[in-house]
Amino acid sequence: MDNYLDRSIIEMFFFESEQLIEQIDRAVLLAEKAGDYSPELVNEILRAMHTIKGSAATMKYSNIAELAHALEDVLHYLREHKPRHVDNSELTDLVLEGSDLIKVELHKLKNGDRNDGDTTDIIVRVRDFLARLDPDNAVGAGISQTEELAEDPAQATFSSRSKSYFAHLVFDDSSGMENLRAFTVAHHLGEMADDCRYEPSDIAVNESSADVIRSEGFRIWFRSAATDEELHQFFSRASYLRSFELSLIEEADTSTDGEANGNGALRASPDINGPPSGDIAPPARQLEREDQTNIQQSIISVHVSKLDKLMDLVGELVISEAMVTQNPDLRGLSLENFMKSARHLRKITSEIQDMVMSIRMVPLTATFHKMYRIVRDVSKKLGKDVQLRLIGEETEVDKNIIERISDPLMHIIRNAIDHGIEMPEDRIRAGKDKAGTITLEARNVGSDVFIAIRDDGGGLDKARILDKARRNGLLHRPAQEMTDKEIYAMIFLPGFSTKEKVSEFSGRGVGMDVVVSNIEAVGGSVWVESEQGAGSDVYFKIPLTLAIIDGMNIRVGHSRFTIPITAIKESFRPTDKDLIRDPNGYEMIMVRGQCYPIVRLHDRFGTDGAKRDLTAGIMIMVESETSTYCLFADELIGEQQVVVKSLPEYIRAYKKISGLAGCTLLGDGSISLILDVERLR
Repeated sequence: MDNYLDRSIIEMFFFESEQLIEQIDRAVLLAEKAGDYSPELVNEILRAMHTIKGSAATMKYSNIAELAHALEDVLHYLREHKPRHVDNSELTDLVLEGSDLIKVELHKLKNGDRNDGDTTDIIVRVRDFLARLDPDNAVGAGISQTEELAEDPAQATFSSRSKSYFAHLVFDDSSGMENLRAFTVAHHLGEMADDCRYEPSDIAVNESSADVIRSEGFRIWFRSAATDEELHQFFSRASYLRSFELSLIEEADTSTDGEANGNGALRASPDINGPPSGDIAPPARQLEREDQTNIQQSIISVHVSKLDKLMDLVGELVISEAMVTQNPDLRGLSLENFMKSARHLRKITSEIQDMVMSIRMVPLTATFHKMYRIVRDVSKKLGKDVQLRLIGEETEVDKNIIERISDPLMHIIRNAIDHGIEMPEDRIRAGKDKAGTITLEARNVGSDVFIAIRDDGGGLDKARILDKARRNGLLHRPAQEMTDKEIYAMIFLPGFSTKEKVSEFSGRGVGMDVVVSNIEAVGGSVWVESEQGAGSDVYFKIPLTLAIIDGMNIRVGHSRFTIPITAIKESFRPTDKDLIRDPNGYEMIMVRGQCYPIVRLHDRFGTDGAKRDLTAGIMIMVESETSTYCLFADELIGEQQVVVKSLPEYIRAYKKISGLAGCTLLGDGSISLILDVERLR
């Protein structure tokens, strides 16, 4: 590979190729769902495959380019000839298998390995499919129309129909890598044009040519038999193009002294290092000139590592602001102007934080749409008819969280199809529709996102779960004392599976515990609700972001703790008449006719110097997804935005401490532990 292809160019190739593969998968699955490949979907898939082919060829990844080229031939034939009898199922399998292979090759390249995957088998099958579509055409033998045209002895006919053009391209200021983008345009243009010359001419070997393109634009002279509309559409699809001007060049009449070559060529051919020399008339007509202000790029791509760094800096800014406004040296001082300035600083800091957070927020659309593929593949292999329904896919969460929930979603959906959804004949006997339905729903609730995966299958069998738990020695208290939610939660234990026979998709007991660990790693929680015979619902509760939260600081003896504001229902000072003990001796408190358990934080974490008398401290009622209870602390210190830091690795390696979500640095420099109310009891 040429030395000028630095890491940023390769990363851009990966990013764009992965986006296009997702687009292809989405379009193919839509076509399969509709039962037909509409012209719009064929065009969408063809454009994406064409771009992958050109980009891969530019980067010299030949196996990816050849596979994309073969698939492009099939799609081109479908678009141009619109055959009536097409095996859509086989076509879908071929395109998806091809996209999977390209994904594997991209993954190898990202890991620094060689893209040595053998694409021969699938290319042969693709060409065989095309040959069956059009047995009399040479393209069916695996020769692309572009290659066939180049080998045609009647090339003079093509040349006689071609016209000469000049194009001037201006790329967006934020695009970067203008030389690579220009080279990609020229490379793709070569498939529909000949005698192509461009300036700067050294874009393939000189990285500084990007500066020339940035200041002067990219100029191309070429001949093509394509229509004006086709050329206009070609340039319109170029990435990060701010504007372009396409002009037809008037050709000189054939002269008697032999200057012209008799086939309509220009009197003087354009020189590779510059514009055509000789007596060429100015452009006869301007085909199209886009208003630069109309297609000005308004979106730029930023590497996620830069956003991570920006978020870290905002976190440090929040801590620094707290250190200034809560400095112990200011206690007891009346500083009206200082406090006014501090409030203004806090307002600006909050706005910066909100803006950075919004930049990092990504809709769940792409992650949800990937599940269409999982549903299709698993249901097809198991012989089941399953439909996927999406609700709230536009819900946004932090990018880092999105990367963590893709695998859990995949495991739950695969399990729902394998364990939950019955075979078609069983569903019909049970009075259900032949096709099962899995619903994937997301919604915002406060500072959290709820994701529900529902199926209308057979539901969970409590007796079977308890029996398997008893046989595996996992039942540590009488079953009659366990709630349904606690029984269903046992399916997430490592090694637990109710399936007797191991299949390709389940039965080993290694999937569901991965779900819990991945969701807990981002501060979330998982629980299950089910009704036997009616289906199961799996819920994820995950935070919108991992970085900064609104917290209530409390003191317990000599220690400080922080409780997320969203978990607090109320706080109050208890009285003796409200305190009771249940038959097992556990402390409870009566609040408006309801009894709630009490958790003494000084006993839970072994803090020194804490108050023991419940009436001398403060009760903070907190609510988790599964329960509501009261925390006993010495006093409330106050509300503050805190930056969530994970517990040091050496502490986590020494002992697993439940009930703690992390730690934070307070304004006076002391450390406060952040409580996880979901796991505190």
